Amino acid sequence: MNAYMYILECSSGLYYTGSTKNIEKRLAEHQAGLGSNFTRKHLPVKLVYVERYDNIEDAYRREKQVQGWSRKKKNTLINGKSELLPELSKNYTQFKSQ
Repeated sequence: MNAYMYILECSSGLYYTGSTKNIEKRLAEHQAGLGSNFTRKHLPVKLVYVERYDNIEDAYRREKQVQGWSRKKKNTLINGKSELLPELSKNYTQFKSQ
C-alpha cells in the first residue's frame, strides 16, 4: 500500500504539510474546503511536493519532521536541492566564527 507525505502551497503563500494514503482524494478534499481547518482558511491550495512511502506510519513520521522545518528548509526540499539540507540543519552553535 502506498502512502504519501505532501506539501501544499496556500493562496496566502504559507505551506501546509500532511500525509495520506490517497493523494488525489486528499488534494480534492483540501481544494473543496473539506481538508484541514488551516487550508480551508487559505484556499486555493496547490500541490508543490510529494514523497511516496510504503506505509502511512512512515509518511506520518516524515510529515511531523518536515512540519518542524523552517520555510527556507522547506523551499530547499521543494526545489529539489536536498543536498543543501544538512547545512540548513545546523544550529547557530555549529557555525564557525567569522
